[in-house]
Amino acid sequence: MIESPISSAQIVVRVCLFLAGAIAVSGGCLQMVLGQPQTAPRLDNVHRFMAGIYLGTGIICFWAGWTVRQQGTLIYLLALGIFIAACGRLLSMSKVGLPKPAVVWLGYLAPELVLPIVMVVAQAMQ
Repeated sequence: MIESPISSAQIVVRVCLFLAGAIAVSGGCLQMVLGQPQTAPRLDNVHRFMAGIYLGTGIICFWAGWTVRQQGTLIYLLALGIFIAACGRLLSMSKVGLPKPAVVWLGYLAPELVLPIVMVVAQAMQ
């Protein structure tokens, strides 16, 4: 059986998922290794646990991007997770300030706010 070509909307979703996957896998690995050494052991423990979730979510994003034709609700759930994470970053910035260098942290925030919206719109177009 020959599969029909992937739609342009699915390509957009796939690119977003691969980008989110690359960010999460690299960030999860980095944070797993670095931890949070300038704090209490409890906070380092939580930090590395969350790094594992970040890494695992990145792997799920890669898988969902690879199998985008078979995905439905998972795309919306991943977009929601990315958006909630961005809201957490915004909450942190409002409570304790913008980390330095500001351009780096705003650079993290921008795709975290834009990617989920693009994913949802493209997925809804299918």
